[in-house]
Amino acid sequence: MRAWLALCLLLIAAPARADDRDLVIGTWQLDSVVYEDPATGERTHPLGEHPTGLQIATPQGEWLALVTAEGRPVPSNDAERAAALRSMISYTGKWRIEGDHVVTRVAAAWNQAWVGTDQIRIFRREGDLLILSSPPQPHPNLLGRMVKILVIWKKLY
Repeated sequence: MRAWLALCLLLIAAPARADDRDLVIGTWQLDSVVYEDPATGERTHPLGEHPTGLQIATPQGEWLALVTAEGRPVPSNDAERAAALRSMISYTGKWRIEGDHVVTRVAAAWNQAWVGTDQIRIFRREGDLLILSSPPQPHPNLLGRMVKILVIWKKLY
């Protein structure tokens, strides 16, 4: 009887179920990116109304996200290459579920400051959409300004 009770308590306290991973696993096409100012609630689309991107979350725990701004020109000089870097986000690493959070330990990123950090996103599914939101954080593309990142992905497969 005690073993059964211990098992029940363990299941209640478990941070994630196996099927929670199934909500995130897959290949996802970017639908939208919105930044929210945590102080004012103002929302902007810094990557345009129709950014491009792909996210892959494998069952083995690998994560890859690539997001680029709408209408990026091909750079022809150093200033334009720097601007192109500020008009994208990309990172990869090992991911895990903790409750209603997806946590990615970043192994490589477009911005070296993210390497070795945990990128934390609250997740929820609505049909074939995966909705991710970050806690307020300084964003490297905005010179460290605090934003909450809201990203919607549509399931490809």
